[in-house]
Amino acid sequence: MWFKNLHLYRVHSAHISSLEWLEQALGEQALRPLSGSEARRVGWVPPAGRGSDRHLHELQSHCLMSMCRQERILPASVVREEVEERVDVIEAEECRKLRRQEKQAIKEQVYEELLPRAFVRTQRFDVWWDVSRNLIGVATSSRKRAEEALDLLRETLGSLKVTPLSTQTLPMRAMTTWLRDPGSRPADMQIGDQVELKAKGDDGVVRGRQVDLDSDDMQHLLESGRQASKLALGIEGRMTFVLHDDLAIKAIRFDDALIDEANEADDGDDAVARLETDFLLMAQALGESVDRVVEWMGGEAQQYGAGHKDDLLRQGAA
Repeated sequence: MWFKNLHLYRVHSAHISSLEWLEQALGEQALRPLSGSEARRVGWVPPAGRGSDRHLHELQSHCLMSMCRQERILPASVVREEVEERVDVIEAEECRKLRRQEKQAIKEQVYEELLPRAFVRTQRFDVWWDVSRNLIGVATSSRKRAEEALDLLRETLGSLKVTPLSTQTLPMRAMTTWLRDPGSRPADMQIGDQVELKAKGDDGVVRGRQVDLDSDDMQHLLESGRQASKLALGIEGRMTFVLHDDLAIKAIRFDDALIDEANEADDGDDAVARLETDFLLMAQALGESVDRVVEWMGGEAQQYGAGHKDDLLRQGAA
């Protein structure tokens, strides 16, 4: 349950009438098994697993949903080899070279025939919706998969306007300043030991792990014009993470005290109670941490008119 990676989005508007309506809408878009001719399918699954039929968990204005993605894995090399064999047989029988369009038709036929026999890969991505903050986080390292989860949520709701979370100061500029000038770091910021530096030209990327980010060598790299595109940071009592230049937070590790608090909770061996305990503690820590990161970078960039907020879901959760 404890998220490792997160892509963050600001919610500007969404069509929600109540939590009951949302639960029903998620159920209507529940994952259905792949048919033999389908290459991919997405849908909602219960966050608590197969033993539960609930597609939504809401705790103190924090909503948890889980998207499941199933995809048939058909290696291109397998298709190519089969196509080549069939082309060779036909060309030998007809004593002529097949045209490009004919080869393409054979390729499509091979793909359709082999697809039902391909292995199915299943991936699950949790979606955290902080209603009070109008914030959505998708627990994945891939921006593409995060957008796919938002597309499914948009289809489920019928209307959803979101944009990637952004700040007044660009993350790359802020991270570079914190490295260059330790005095510019907020008092509650912890600097880690991992960094990625990019040059403006074609000088490549410098990556460092378990390094002293306040060393003279680091200062020399910064003086040469390199800028920080990833930086390990921490917030005491909450979590450590690697901040990326697109404001994604990855390699999240929650504070031991937070994990201990969750482990000490009496859930009566109830899987749903355990899930909800972990989720609430995690969501509260995430919300506070995101607030701090945004404040560190001068506040949030205004992409829509000031005060433009969605109240529909908040009313439904009340």
